Amino acid sequence: MAKPHPQEVVPPTRRAVARPGARRRGAAVPGQERSRLWLMYPPRLIREPVIWQLGRRFRLVTNVRQASVTDEIGVVCLEVTGPRSQIKAAIAWLVELGISVEPVEINIIES
Repeated sequence: MAKPHPQEVVPPTRRAVARPGARRRGAAVPGQERSRLWLMYPPRLIREPVIWQLGRRFRLVTNVRQASVTDEIGVVCLEVTGPRSQIKAAIAWLVELGISVEPVEINIIES
């Protein structure tokens, strides 16, 4: 049997193999919620690691979706994932610090 010419050999394609217990990106986790928030920082807090503190203090997963920071103001679109009670407590803490918090989108169905 003749060997194929090297140019005729097509390498096998790699397929993503699902690992046991792996979730698709964006898949819901039982007991977890995802919220997107607009945060507006006052000048005194721009250099503070507020998002890091929020994730650490309330055990939330944070994801900065968009940000614009100057010396006068910081505007951040932040996605937080975790238990609803922790998200609510985190929002209250941000407001207490003096950060304005607004939802990016309003859920039509709220329970």
